[in-house]
Amino acid sequence: MTTGELSSTDAKLTELAARVAALEKSAGNDRLAIGVMQGDLDSTIAAFIIALGAVAYDIQVDMFFTFWAIAALRDRTKTVRKGFLDRMFGWMLPRDSRRLPLSKMQMCGIGPKMIRGVMKNRGVKSLEELMKDAGEMGVRIHVCEMSMGVMGFKAEEMIAYPGLDYVGVGTFINLISESKQIIFL
Repeated sequence: MTTGELSSTDAKLTELAARVAALEKSAGNDRLAIGVMQGDLDSTIAAFIIALGAVAYDIQVDMFFTFWAIAALRDRTKTVRKGFLDRMFGWMLPRDSRRLPLSKMQMCGIGPKMIRGVMKNRGVKSLEELMKDAGEMGVRIHVCEMSMGVMGFKAEEMIAYPGLDYVGVGTFINLISESKQIIFL
């Protein structure tokens, strides 16, 4: 090769490296943001299965729990002093993840027990086991402060989960902007 051809090849390689770097930068982080809103057993299980699947592919996962979904994070063994209206919400909402309803086929309250039994018989982990695995694998859970206030939830009644935090929607918007993928359940 001549000196001119080497110079041209070097220039093309430098240009190509710059283009690859720009593409990598614009692609975003290897991050998944999951908005969990439904508050029913099957949607919450799906959210954790997706989160754990993503973590298995080395994707950072941030879950944002809001409104009805926050009930899945309550610890039934904890009691908190609340005003009348907040106690009313507490009575109407599930006390913990084991009391979440199904989105379909409630069957007078037997549906969640049936699906949990089917899952156990088929070797599928329970929601509580999935939540434990997610905590151990670094899935981050963020709870909407505004929804907690509206629904009368207190931080003191939430489950022990590594790094669980309470944030505003702006934090979730920021997580979304930094994520390659976004899912709402």
